[in-house]
Amino acid sequence: MSQRHRLIALLCLCWIIPGLIGHDLWGSDEAYTFGVVYDLLQGGSWLHPQLAGEAFLREPPLYYFVARLSARLNENWLALQDGARLATGLFMALTFIFCSLAARELNGKGKGALAPLLLIGSAGLLVRGHEILTDIAPLAGFALGYYCLALGLRKRIWAGIGIGGSLGIIFLSQGILETVMFVLLLLLLPLICWPFRNRQYAQSMGIALLVGLPLIASWPILLELHNPGALQTWIRQDLHAVLTGQGHKLSYFINILPWYGWPIWVVSLWSLWRGRRQLRTNPALGLPLTGFLVTLLVLSIAGDARDLYALPLLIPLTLLAIPGVSQLRRGGANAWYWFGVLGTGVFIIAGWFYWSALELGYPAELHSHLQHLRPSYPAAFKMMPFLLALGYTLAWLVLFRKLPFSPERPVIVWAAGVCVIWGLLNILFLSYIDTGKSYRAMIVSLKNHLPQHYDCVSSEHLSEAQRAMLQYYAGLITYRTESPNRQRHCQILLTQGIKKYEPPHPGWHKIWEGSRPADKIERFRLYQKNL
Repeated sequence: MSQRHRLIALLCLCWIIPGLIGHDLWGSDEAYTFGVVYDLLQGGSWLHPQLAGEAFLREPPLYYFVARLSARLNENWLALQDGARLATGLFMALTFIFCSLAARELNGKGKGALAPLLLIGSAGLLVRGHEILTDIAPLAGFALGYYCLALGLRKRIWAGIGIGGSLGIIFLSQGILETVMFVLLLLLLPLICWPFRNRQYAQSMGIALLVGLPLIASWPILLELHNPGALQTWIRQDLHAVLTGQGHKLSYFINILPWYGWPIWVVSLWSLWRGRRQLRTNPALGLPLTGFLVTLLVLSIAGDARDLYALPLLIPLTLLAIPGVSQLRRGGANAWYWFGVLGTGVFIIAGWFYWSALELGYPAELHSHLQHLRPSYPAAFKMMPFLLALGYTLAWLVLFRKLPFSPERPVIVWAAGVCVIWGLLNILFLSYIDTGKSYRAMIVSLKNHLPQHYDCVSSEHLSEAQRAMLQYYAGLITYRTESPNRQRHCQILLTQGIKKYEPPHPGWHKIWEGSRPADKIERFRLYQKNL
């Protein structure tokens, strides 16, 4: 492995590792996903998993299964949520590898390393690429699919096998919509990009069907055998989620691209402009352009409008940007380079300044303000985080000084800047952020206020994520009053509402009230039925 490739691999690791371990569950998507993983860890069925005591059929089980396996293998040295989060790191590493192979296949030797660097630098992937999310697994499937489509121009058999595998990964991790998205790409690609309009491509598609269909059919068949009628329920729910889209979301995904795909989209537009006369003849442009347009169209007419669902756009957008990197004019390349250097430098200085205030107490006014925001945070100098953060900072300074001039220099500097900013944030401030975002302390307090003897706990207005965390942190499964099948006449009632308004509950008296330290709106209240 050359020095250049070792540097790229190191940057990928420095991006992937921080943020995966060392903190509790954050956000609703991560918490409910882990709730399903936790059910599997407790002995639940991976074919028909549950969430906090209720059947949960939303996505096929590939990500849940891998996350469960990862959590189990690492349970002796990592918390379960940290072990499960390593599955996200695995799928991100596979995404980087397949994107690199696709870029090399489309653009030639030496271009593959640019793809993971561009992905690392995209703003939309930064947080989502470190959460427990089923949406991360299909990224590896899409990246494998693009690589095998490019490979099919030389090796149709291996390409067909890989495309079939990518179809299996996409379906088994996400379901119908994303699979349809990739199938549409396979169907439309020969019509848009002429190098794919040949017998070899048709043969690859035939092989892909032979490999992909058994993979796609495996879980539905096993699910129906395990629980007759469950497959029909899942298909109906999945199609309902797809077909009830608002139909006017094209503007949403286009509007988020300026920050979500920054700075990839800028270089992609430059690639398109430079190669505008070769869009139908050059696979390096035609393949990712077709993939981007198909993905954008499907996302815009089906399902909900959320930034999480835009993740598949980043793969073709990255591949589309590869030819433009070496074609950047000197002024544009220098502007990108110095913007990355100066922006990273400002963030590094600000990060160490806030760390000094938080952990060392200087300046005192800022320290008091930070402590006021998180009164329960134990501020103190910690040697290991300090040394790790110092290592990130010094490594960036060395890279900045010694990196030779090349067309790839702006991309490397930008990716390295994102790595050091992300690293400092997660090394120096992870515990501080976790103190405000975690539900653990609140749920432990709730559990301590439960009566010694009670029959069960009903709940009102709890989200899937909150019910999952109640089960994980307190072993508490509630019976939702909103669900007719779950209603029970319990002696305890847990409600979720807002701080400023407490709805009346005749016949009940409140025994506890609380919220997360950083939450100024959300409020949980525990009631006991009057005797």
